Amino acid sequence: MLNKYKIVMLAVSALLVTACATILGDKTHLMNVNSTPSAASVTITDEKGVAVFAGQTPTNVTLQKSDGSYWGKKSYIVTITKPGFGAQTIPVTASANGWYIGGNIIFGGLIGWFIVDPLNGAMYNLSPENINATLGEKTAHNNKSTDGNIAIVLLEDVPMSLRDKMVKIGK
Repeated sequence: MLNKYKIVMLAVSALLVTACATILGDKTHLMNVNSTPSAASVTITDEKGVAVFAGQTPTNVTLQKSDGSYWGKKSYIVTITKPGFGAQTIPVTASANGWYIGGNIIFGGLIGWFIVDPLNGAMYNLSPENINATLGEKTAHNNKSTDGNIAIVLLEDVPMSLRDKMVKIGK
């Protein structure tokens, strides 16, 4: 016959085992952000539009996986810019990790599955894990020919240094 001490220890053990992602996961994610060319500006905003980081590449940023609310997974938008280059915008999303899904199934962790892990945030992985952006050079046109062909571009895309060389065609 089990005494009260053994029952309490069994219950505590069951609670600890059933929150697999909380025990084996992390609440935060260290994301490496790199770009080619380097020294580009990085801004990271969360799902509410709040800026959580601003800096330059290369850098490492610690991001929260959860907002601390029940099922409160985070998402982010990473924007990388540099004058003379096209901007890159990369979404970062959270999804349930293997410890949450598999661990709680194997160990029968309904408490971990529906209470502990959803409140903790360690049940999520952020994707992509790291960012390696290649910024394309921003040019007024993509016409590389030397045979006299023309390219049509917006006036706002023509560098100021070339605008005085423009010739009006037509009326």
